[in-house]
Amino acid sequence: MKDEFLITGEGSLGTLLLAHGAGAGMDSPFMDAFAHGLAARGLKVVRFEFPYMAKRREDGKKRPPDRAPKLLEHFQSVIDQVGGEDPLFIGGKSMGGRMASLIAAEKPAGVAGLICLGYPFHAPGKPEKVRTEHFPDIAMPALIVQGERDPFGGAALLDSLSLPGNIRVARMPDGDHDLKPRKKSGFTTEENWQKAMDAVAGFAGGVSA
Repeated sequence: MKDEFLITGEGSLGTLLLAHGAGAGMDSPFMDAFAHGLAARGLKVVRFEFPYMAKRREDGKKRPPDRAPKLLEHFQSVIDQVGGEDPLFIGGKSMGGRMASLIAAEKPAGVAGLICLGYPFHAPGKPEKVRTEHFPDIAMPALIVQGERDPFGGAALLDSLSLPGNIRVARMPDGDHDLKPRKKSGFTTEENWQKAMDAVAGFAGGVSA
C-alpha cells in the first residue's frame, strides 16, 4: 500500500517529516496545530502514519503500536520516499519522536536534524528506565521540546540529565505531555504551543543557515 501523506507548507527553512504518537493519528488536533503553525514559520511539514494506525483508520479498530523494528523500517521507508529534500528534518510527537531519534542515532544520509515534541524519556511512573542510551550516537543537531510536568519526563528529570552538547531542550512552562499548562499556572496552551513552534523554527533556521 502506498503511503498517504499530509503535506502542509512550502518549506523555506526545510522539510520536517513529523510522525504521530502512539494513540492518535497524523490529523490529531496537536498534529494539525503544529503542522500549520510550523508551516506558517517556514517549514514544509510532511505527516504520515505507521502501519497499525493506517489499519485503524481503515477499519476503526484500536490496536497497539507495532513493535519498534517495524516502526523504524516504516519511518525509514518514508525518508526514502520523501528523499532529496534539503534540509530534511525528522521528528515526531512522543513515540514518533523516539523512533526518529533511534533513526538519527544510525546517522542516516540526507537528514540534517532531529525534532522531538514531548520525548517519552520513560514510561509514566517508571523514571528508573530512561530511554536515552542511544543519545550519544546522535551526531546531528537535535531539539527536544518538553513540558515541565510531562509524566514521561519533566523538569526534575531534565535537571538530572547530562545530554550531549548537540541536543538542545526547550522547556514549556508547566506543560504536560501535550505541552499544555494548568490554568492556575498563569500560562495558556496557546502560549506554550506558539513558544514551542518558535523554538522549532529557530532551531531549523539555525541548522539551515
